[in-house]
Amino acid sequence: MRNLALKIVCLLALCSFTLGDRPAYRLFAADGKTADYDQMLADLAQADVVLFGEQHNDPLAHWLELQVAKDLQRLKGPGKLVLGMEMFERDVQPLVAQYAAGTLPDSAFERQARPWPNYGTDYRPLLQFAQARGIPVIGTNAPRPFAQQVARGSLTALDKLPAADRALLAPLPLKVDYELPGYKNMAAMFGGGAGSPHGGGAQTIIQAQALKDATMAYFIRTSRQPGQTLLHLNGSYHSDHHDGIVAYLRQGAPALKVRTLSVATQAQLDRLAKENVSLADYVVVVPEDMNKTY
Repeated sequence: MRNLALKIVCLLALCSFTLGDRPAYRLFAADGKTADYDQMLADLAQADVVLFGEQHNDPLAHWLELQVAKDLQRLKGPGKLVLGMEMFERDVQPLVAQYAAGTLPDSAFERQARPWPNYGTDYRPLLQFAQARGIPVIGTNAPRPFAQQVARGSLTALDKLPAADRALLAPLPLKVDYELPGYKNMAAMFGGGAGSPHGGGAQTIIQAQALKDATMAYFIRTSRQPGQTLLHLNGSYHSDHHDGIVAYLRQGAPALKVRTLSVATQAQLDRLAKENVSLADYVVVVPEDMNKTY
């Protein structure tokens, strides 16, 4: 019996060492200090909006999104959680709502709702969870053709849209703050120079990004009721540094309590890299060599 107990202790010690030595992810607060998952969850449950900034091809992020959704639903109780998703555009919202309500079969939904190629592995489990728990699901993104029109021309391409199409977007005309750090980075990436504060050749690309950010923010804000938390999944660039979606949320509803998460890759997980400090309220760090879903 004593030998068996010793074996169990050694086995537990070995497991502890292995898990601690090669963690799948690490969680940090904005200031770079190690964060506790349960404390983070309690904080998120008090928020009006939680923006989970993912890397779209990261399996750990998708797994963690599902865990956060499950835990928020458990903490808040029935009717208090809403799921929002960049991955579905506003024109397919009726299909998203039908699927979440259980009135549209999987095959019809996947055929008609234009899900992303990695939907089956990365997002379907979240929608199935929402369906099973009666959680509303909101597609928040601007329809791609409108964003493409803006990227090719400018926001003026939307001036003559009929009312039915305008209803799929944030209220127009749209004000773009080109001084937001994320948009300034885009200007640098896509051809803006120091002498062109609006991004030079990148101006229309920034406007298309702003249309998406503003549209997601608008439908996040209008899709929740008092006391609810809306958990929104989006690419991290849309919410990093409290930029993008967050800026438009503040513009439309400055009193909203917003919390952000961002997923970042690092070679080492023991500390938060300098460039990832203040990336979000909570930063999920995953290994650089983690497998990708595509």
